[in-house]
Amino acid sequence: MLILPKEASMRLGLRNSFFKHFILLAFGFAAFEQPTRAMELQTASQAAPAIEAFFQNPVVNKVVLSPDGKSIGMLLATSNGRIQLAIMDLDQKKPKVIAGFANADIEDFHWVNNQRLVYSTDDKRKAQGEIRYFPGLFAINRDGSEARTLIDRIWIPDSTAVSTIKTKILSGHHRFLQVDEAENSESVFVAEPVFNAVYDVEALKLKRVNTRTGDVETYPRPGNSQRWMIDHHGQPRITVTDDKGKEQIWYRDPKQNQWKVIAESTSFVGENFTPFEFGVDGSLYVLDRLGRDTTALYRYDLEKNQIDATPIVAIDGYDFAGALIGNLAKGKIAGVRYQNDAYTTLWLDPEMKKIQTEVDALLPATINMLSIPRAGLAKTLLVRAYSDVQPSVFLTYNTESKKLEMIGGTHPAIDASKMALQDMVRYKAKDGLEIPAYLTLPQGAKKNLPLIVMVHGGPYVRGNSWGWNAETQFLASRGYAVIEPEFRGSTGFGFKHFEAGWKQWGLNMQEDLADAARWAIAQGIADPNRICIAGASYGGYATLMGLAKNPELFKCGVSWVGVTDLRLMFQSSWTNDASELWQQYGLSVFVGDLVKDAERLAATSPVELTDKIKQPLLMAYGAADRRVPIEHGNDFYARIKKTNSQVEWIRYNEEGHGWALPATRIDFWSKVLNFLDKNIGR
Repeated sequence: MLILPKEASMRLGLRNSFFKHFILLAFGFAAFEQPTRAMELQTASQAAPAIEAFFQNPVVNKVVLSPDGKSIGMLLATSNGRIQLAIMDLDQKKPKVIAGFANADIEDFHWVNNQRLVYSTDDKRKAQGEIRYFPGLFAINRDGSEARTLIDRIWIPDSTAVSTIKTKILSGHHRFLQVDEAENSESVFVAEPVFNAVYDVEALKLKRVNTRTGDVETYPRPGNSQRWMIDHHGQPRITVTDDKGKEQIWYRDPKQNQWKVIAESTSFVGENFTPFEFGVDGSLYVLDRLGRDTTALYRYDLEKNQIDATPIVAIDGYDFAGALIGNLAKGKIAGVRYQNDAYTTLWLDPEMKKIQTEVDALLPATINMLSIPRAGLAKTLLVRAYSDVQPSVFLTYNTESKKLEMIGGTHPAIDASKMALQDMVRYKAKDGLEIPAYLTLPQGAKKNLPLIVMVHGGPYVRGNSWGWNAETQFLASRGYAVIEPEFRGSTGFGFKHFEAGWKQWGLNMQEDLADAARWAIAQGIADPNRICIAGASYGGYATLMGLAKNPELFKCGVSWVGVTDLRLMFQSSWTNDASELWQQYGLSVFVGDLVKDAERLAATSPVELTDKIKQPLLMAYGAADRRVPIEHGNDFYARIKKTNSQVEWIRYNEEGHGWALPATRIDFWSKVLNFLDKNIGR
């Protein structure tokens, strides 16, 4: 068993001479020139990078080694601004675009084998309300030949006769799941949603598609499958079903080819273990607590139908989150990537441990995530390097020459020397619960600063991880301190921390945010007269509640796509994407019962508290939002503008739950900065 440390001490070693160690070393090996548009952004003022540098789409967004490690595929923004798929032979180092469109962007891609890839599309120039096409799925050879459509970008009815194997272009509502990693395979797995009468996704139908022939094989399912798990030999082995609030985990033995239930529980409450992954060693790995507060990684004994008593990996103070890194050629687990305050890799393979040390010596100022080819260790490895002040950059590392070569980065116009340092802190809530939080302080003065309490959405997710964040760094670059609490209900910090947030909207969850402000004041970090609360979705809800409950702390608020009426969350409509299953079984656990808790739901709905909010407020919504429909904003604004003249209202007609377009992000954050400068700035 490996008990890993609570926090990664390496963060302390990344504080010295970032520019000296990383920029001068890594950027001396440019493999090819970044697009001109990104170069132009580097003319930002000396005082702070231009806002465009933070909120433009990534220039190089995804880089993946081919299974044999001889080539890389990458998504990059070209001179016309469209994101295209390029392949680069690592011996020749000349990238070649093999797929791209004048009216669309490549959204994602995967290597099927050494010669074949699949990719899907998006349109980065359109907001959510303007999107009229599905992502589709397309196959192509690495040299650009033998292109084939596997999933259409439009909805088309199935018209072929019923059969377990058929050749056709699949309808647009199919989605890519994963590559079939069986030896010599040319196939991928996709899922077809099965809709119920109210158009909720009731189940996912699993299909295998040959990327050359288009042949489709459909697999039988034992129930309303919500999730599938496929082993490294291309065999579906696990499916998780959900039927009227009852979750079942099914296992299929490839030898018997029959499904059997190995666990069942009530949906949403976390009673079951969670199937995690089939390792390349053939073992099933699962997540469970087994008497602990935090989840750990265990091996599941399929013969005995039970979890091994001793965890494989446990992280002090954190639920396990990460990935197994497999060497398919050896059939062994090469390493484990895990998250505490940041992501770290524990290598089990001695050779990879040695290589990690070599790369870290060359790039001492960043976290360096190494990727090995699917087939095992090769001459060239891929490195993604990043830190709190450095957006992700991609490099190759030659294990023979011991040299790095630059591929590109997500935000090349960002000057790391002008970014702000981020650290995890911990403070006590009123009831004694320890609350983790990420604190980012602007360069220069560290005391008596204007402070933003930034509240993450979800809320039942982990909000952050140590690393560069555009929104946080933009605010810090303009002189604002930012604290991002992992308030109770946030996941990743143990079940006690998670469960403490159940049915606590506007109550103890809200107190945790006020306590963050009080802690920052007590530490001398925050000027008590210059604190603003901000956030999106749940964070937008918490912003409004903070203004109503704690006017002595929060002098202004920025709420975007925020919930204003808890009761609206229970209403089904074409404008609300919440599933019937979640509304019936999930909301009652985490938010409350619409009937039994009616009084509390009303008392903790900001729409009923508008008369208590007198501070300046900036609100923004997307008219195409189906997660938090704009009705939340319209109802609240109609009420508050009668009693508060300091409310700024922004409506983006085609945006949804968040801002998809760079132009929207730039416009919104420009308005936010003006609002903050006016109300709590220097």
